[in-house]
Amino acid sequence: MADSYRTVAGRAEARFEVRGSEFVGRVAPVETVEAAEAFVAEVRDAYADATHNVPAYRVRASPFREYSNDDGEPSGSAGKPALNVLQQRELENVAAVVTRYYGGTNLGVGGLARSYSRAVKEGVDAAGVVESVPHERFVVTVEYDDSGSVRGLLESAGAEFDADYAADVTFAVRVPETESASLRDRIRSATSGRADIERG
Repeated sequence: MADSYRTVAGRAEARFEVRGSEFVGRVAPVETVEAAEAFVAEVRDAYADATHNVPAYRVRASPFREYSNDDGEPSGSAGKPALNVLQQRELENVAAVVTRYYGGTNLGVGGLARSYSRAVKEGVDAAGVVESVPHERFVVTVEYDDSGSVRGLLESAGAEFDADYAADVTFAVRVPETESASLRDRIRSATSGRADIERG
């Protein structure tokens, strides 16, 4: 799973109207099924007044997960067209939700399918597509005496991290999978084994 993959560069949205119905396509990069579900729930909660919130996502997990749902639209007219865009663009670790406010005119299955796929396409275009590699997260806990050398190591490795200075110092680290093991070894070595490292 260490090969690179295509995903969206960040969160984005695109909106348009079709015969009175408003469609809003929202996309977000996600790394887990839980994160995809959380994004879907977040949009559903924020736009609970919408007629439909149609989700679709593709996540690199074991096994690989693809999901879509018509959310009350006619079968096959919404979720599948939304998911098809992600498949055709070969995007992974991405979640999309298309919000629809009904405008009083039925669009028919074909019209719905075109609108839902367009909403995801335009959302993806607005976000931009990037090549990414699988990342791993871990948490390093050290005493203050070791925190400077750990921070220096993380910075020189170009790792993404958040530091929390409490009774001890905790670093929540995110690095490409291919670099994770050697970085953990370097942290152990720099702290003479005093660092507590856990998968995060």
